[in-house]
Order: sequence, then C-alpha cells, then structure tokens
Amino acid sequence: MDLSQKSVLVVGAGIMGAGIAQVAAQAMRGDGQRVFLHDARAGAASDAKTKLAATLDGLVAKGKLSADAASAALARIVPVSAVGEAAAVGLVVEAVVERLDVKRSLFGELEALVAEDCVLATNTSSISVTAIANGLKRPERLVGMHFFNPVPLMKLVEVVSGLHTDPAVAQAIFELSTVWGKVPVHAKSTPGFIVNRIARPYYAETLAILQEQAAAPEVLDACLKTVGFRMGPCELMDLIGHDTNFAVTNSVYEANFYDKRYVPSLVQRELVDGGMLGRKSGRGFYRYPQGVPALPPVSVEAVAASAAARAVAPAATDDRHAGVVVQGVHIVPTDGRTARAWVRELGTSAVVVHDRLMGKRESAAEGARAPALAYAAAPGLSAEQRAVAVAHLMSQGVEPHQVSDTPGLVVARTVAMLINEAADAVQQGVCTPDGADAAMKLGVNYPAGPFDWLRSWDAAQVVGLLDHLDAHYRGERYRVSPWLRAQVV
Repeated sequence: MDLSQKSVLVVGAGIMGAGIAQVAAQAMRGDGQRVFLHDARAGAASDAKTKLAATLDGLVAKGKLSADAASAALARIVPVSAVGEAAAVGLVVEAVVERLDVKRSLFGELEALVAEDCVLATNTSSISVTAIANGLKRPERLVGMHFFNPVPLMKLVEVVSGLHTDPAVAQAIFELSTVWGKVPVHAKSTPGFIVNRIARPYYAETLAILQEQAAAPEVLDACLKTVGFRMGPCELMDLIGHDTNFAVTNSVYEANFYDKRYVPSLVQRELVDGGMLGRKSGRGFYRYPQGVPALPPVSVEAVAASAAARAVAPAATDDRHAGVVVQGVHIVPTDGRTARAWVRELGTSAVVVHDRLMGKRESAAEGARAPALAYAAAPGLSAEQRAVAVAHLMSQGVEPHQVSDTPGLVVARTVAMLINEAADAVQQGVCTPDGADAAMKLGVNYPAGPFDWLRSWDAAQVVGLLDHLDAHYRGERYRVSPWLRAQVV
C-alpha cells in the first residue's frame, strides 16, 4: 500500500492541520497529488492557505526553499468547503478538536463518503485510537498519525495502532511519514502513547519537589538544563500553559484508572485555579515578560573562607560509598537516600549528598556562571564543613546550589523516573526501546532517550535509587518496572 501516490484530505485548518497540509504538499511530487484542506468554520481553510503562502515566502527569503518549490507546494493545497468535494482521496488526516464524540462523528461521516481503500488517520494526542474507531464499519483502516507542534519543524510522528488497526495500514502510514520527511515510530494505543506518557515524570518530579518546598523553580530548571534539557520543567510548563499541562496530566491519570504514578499536583492545580497559566497570562512560576530570574549566588560563610580555599586538596575515597572524603567531609552522589540516612550509615554528620553529573553537561561560556548542581547537607553539618564541600564541588566545574534534604535530589530522581516509565511502556508493548529513545529526542528534544541514559547508568543503581524513593515515600509512585528490574544482573 503506497500512500505517497494518493491525494490527501486534511480536516481541520488550525495550527496543526495547516502544518500537516504544508508538509504533505511540500513532499508531494507529480500531477494530481493534491492536499485538500477543510475546516468546519467557513473561510478557515482559505485563511490557512493565505498564511501558508506567507510562511513559504519566508522560507524562500531565507534561502531554505526555492521559489518554484514554494509555488508548486502552495498550488497543491486546495481549500474545500465540504469534505464531499475530496471524496476521491486515498488518505484523510483529521486534526480537529480533542473530543471523542466530535472525532467519532467526523469519521462516521467520512466513511460514508470516501472509497473502501481510503486510509483514515487521526492526529489525536491523547484519545484512544481504539475508542475513535469503535462504531466504524471498517475500523481496521483507522490509525493514529500523531504529529508534534510545530509540524513543519518537528520530526517525530507517532504511528498509533488501536486494537482494530490493520498492521498493513499502520506500516503504510509509517512509510508515508518518511516520504514527508518525518521520523516515524510505532506505538500501541494506550494513554499518552509514547511521548506524553514517558514525559510525565519530567513535570511530576519537579512539582513534587516544589510541593515539599525543597527548592525554588529557577534552581530546579537550572539543574536539569545542566544535563542538556533545553528548557527546565517550570519554564516549559509556563510555556505550554498550566491549564493545558494539568488537563493532560488529569487525562493520563484518569485513563490509567487513577494510578498513583500519574497523580496530578496540588501545586499546579493552585496555579490553574488562580489563573496563573504561564506566559499566556503573564504569570506562572515566573512573571513575564521578565522570565526566569537569575540564580542566587553561591555563598560561603566568611568564617569558613579559608577552609574553602584549601578544600580542593586531594580527596580520599571511602569503600562505604561512591563518593569522596575531603577534610573529613563525606561528599556522596545520591543513591536515592537522604543525607540524614547517610548520617546513620556513616556515623557522622559531616555528610553532603550531591546530584548526579550525568550525560550531556552544558559548559559555561567564558565569563559565565558554571552549570548548576543540587546538593543537600546533613543536619549538624557545620558552616566550615559545608564550605569544604562547596569548594570541592566547584572544583568539578559546577556551581553547587543547596536544596532541602529531599531523596534523589533533582536530576537523578527525574531521569530515573523517565527511565522507569519508558521501561513500563516497553513491558506493556507500547513501543520498543529504540522507539522510545527516538520519540523522546525528536518529540520533546530530550538530550538523550531513556534507554540511552540507562546504558550510561548502571541498571542496578537506577533500581536502587527508585527503591530508596519508594521506601521513603511509601506509595505506589516509585514502584520499579518489572522490565527494569529484570535488567539487573
């Protein structure tokens, strides 16, 4: 089944629909291969084509597209006032409002108009493909084709199969996506598919830390950007909109029968209730247009300044942990236990636990501040001992920022939970490890995929960290995926 030689109908001329029409039209070659564009609102499809003309002109002006190619692509887009005008197409891609009843009604109407071999694709980001297909005469030809915004720029397409979807239909959409210049990944229709499911911990762990009042939003953002995330979770939620992000979290939570792993945050609900939705309302975690405030300076008490200056002396190792001992201070990478727990383990209050330095790290430009790293101090640690630890960490090329003694700190617990969620997705047949890695890197621009991180981090250590989190919080949130536990040799 070669869909690249078929004409296409895109239903919905909003941002997503117009973007899908653009990539389809730019990829099409040959006479008769058109992209019909329809919207229920009168004039919306024509307006979308006018905006696309301006977009294509902009690409020409930047030298990214030839004038002839732009003109040809625009000519292939044909606004239609009724879907019946495009009944001869070989593929319909739906990009209408995220409501099950609306999508079912639309596909029921389309099924009565298009040919028997026409493929029906939904761009839903969260609704079950199986549920959308329910009631169709030929549900096997319905498949998910989930693009990411902005469609022309984002490479990922999740090809989502419901229980009814014919594998040949899913494969045809997979192959068409490559023709359209995208990188497709197969996914099973489960709540959140791949990206929206695996990404939940990126927001959830930060929201949990904020609820504990363990760190300021700007510190959490800076720590995660240190390991290569383009935006921290707080600024990203502000950009997405807290109403939208909260709604997706609630949807995934409900769809998973209120599994505690996906429980929404009281912190975010309060923001939504207060109308503090992020950039679009002028205030979320941060105020806009000011944006993310500067991090507070690293302070070392004057009385300990001399000790701090000497702290870059050679460090000793301790067989009881993977860290070092500098001037009697144990400086330990987090394994999911608190500094208090390490005090009991080591029999001394001279303990500092720091976050993981893993994966890609942003290097400070000349004259700029070093990348941020979270650390927690044990109760009873003296100012002089803290200064020793801070100076040692600074010697490693990072800027230490103290947070409350929360287990797993920031980066370690977040990445471990991303790995764990991806492992469960593989366990349940939602995707493959390679598919998960591609989806997260291309769909949300992660610096690495969850299984990339797992390969660079010992599986036993990830499991151990999650087990310590589970023991600390005593709930279902941090239960270890059976697939991940099976990787421990």
